[in-house]
Amino acid sequence: MMVLKWVFGLLRALTSGRKPGEVAGGAAWGLLLALVPGGNLLWAFLFLLTFLLSINVAAALLLAAAFRLLVPLADPLLDRLGYALLTLPALRPFFARLLELPLLNFTRLNNTLVCGGLAAGLLLLGPAYFGFRVLVVAFQERILARLARSRAYKWFLKLPLVGKLSLLLRRLARLYPGSV
Repeated sequence: MMVLKWVFGLLRALTSGRKPGEVAGGAAWGLLLALVPGGNLLWAFLFLLTFLLSINVAAALLLAAAFRLLVPLADPLLDRLGYALLTLPALRPFFARLLELPLLNFTRLNNTLVCGGLAAGLLLLGPAYFGFRVLVVAFQERILARLARSRAYKWFLKLPLVGKLSLLLRRLARLYPGSV
């Protein structure tokens, strides 16, 4: 049921035509969440941070789940990147001190996959944001306009059930702004 709420939240954000940056930010953050392996304090912190950032949470969680399916293909590269960072002589003192601090050893930053996933996610965060932003704007400007002009969409809107649901949603939106 929660997944449906996220799907509808993402669809609502994509079709509303407002704030494509929030959707793109959510998608880029979802990529970061997917690249960092779970089961450690670092991932839990990043997951909780998801709800504090000004991003589309539905996009972040849905795309994190989708990207999580593809991440095993990148594991060898993430492992090599993490190993390269952990064995870099200039960074050894930093990682040694970091792991001596209380609770920070639970981040598992000394794991090559965690370190490589975090580094790759942080490196890809900016480019992913701008790439997803271009896609969201293109979707909103081109695909939605074509869909609104299509005969199938106009026929769909004329269905009695769709009209009643649309009216109900508009009334709910007036009663509870921001929730629908």
